[in-house]
Amino acid sequence: MPHDHEHTHDHEHAHDHDTTALKRALALLLAFMVAEIVVALVSSSLALLADAAHMLTDAAALAVALFAARLAARPAKGAMTYGLGRAEILSAQANGMTMMVLSLLIIYGAVDHLISPPDVRPAPVLAVALVGIVVNLIATRILGGEHGHAHGHGHEHEHEHSRSLNVEGSYRHMLTDLFGFVATAVAAIVILATGFHRADAIASLVIAVITLHSGYGLIRASVRVIMEAAPAGINPDQIGHRLAAQPGVTEVHDLHIWEVTSGFNAASAHIVVDAGHDCHEVRRQLSRLLADEFALSHSTLQVEHARAAQPPLQIEVANRVAP
Repeated sequence: MPHDHEHTHDHEHAHDHDTTALKRALALLLAFMVAEIVVALVSSSLALLADAAHMLTDAAALAVALFAARLAARPAKGAMTYGLGRAEILSAQANGMTMMVLSLLIIYGAVDHLISPPDVRPAPVLAVALVGIVVNLIATRILGGEHGHAHGHGHEHEHEHSRSLNVEGSYRHMLTDLFGFVATAVAAIVILATGFHRADAIASLVIAVITLHSGYGLIRASVRVIMEAAPAGINPDQIGHRLAAQPGVTEVHDLHIWEVTSGFNAASAHIVVDAGHDCHEVRRQLSRLLADEFALSHSTLQVEHARAAQPPLQIEVANRVAP
């Protein structure tokens, strides 16, 4: 079975970017978490200590994502013929589940605080929230803006891949933290100005809704990859019609398109070629078409010639004369 595989160093380069970004974000997060614990102990603020615990879960999520990125970078060998690229997808799924569970816990606590609002010390909370906004702006910039890469899908099929699904999970963690610190800062200002302590619980509910939405999006995207659905933005029917329209192609069937891991899409198909054409040259042309127009550089195409029309079978019966 002929196999065209043009999976270049681009994927490895993306992994290097992911690893570097995750390391920087993790170091920044740990430094801020230590500083937050110190301030919490000095000011005797349970709220800040609880937030530091939340930051610890974010650091754990980043650490898991970094470990998954290292696994994904390992070369394929043995039974793992595609390597361990799907470790990143599992990491993203775990991140999504963690975010959903965390959002439910936040909702539970927020409802309790709405019923019986505690006395919140707004000054230290506001100070840490403002610093947290800056830290999370930097972290989201590291994860979301420094390692984007694009794959051209032709003039009609351009598709942008800004980050792997694994990094996307960590990015969403940082983004929800950013929104959380903004909401916390607003709540602290409201408490300082009006003494309305339920503002803290209301801000928590807003954070929970954002976290729930982000977690659901990560789980849905990771399940698509695990179930080997066609990558988002790619229409298998359109690709099948495009292949069947090429000179010399008489039939295309058993077309499969799936996402091995983030940024690594694959395709396979059975191609029937007209008897008057060179099937190997047709295969090469179709592989180039898949790579150039649809960014499917990893394609496995099984080609065979259509059966030539056979002349009708002539059966002659000799007349036998009785002796």
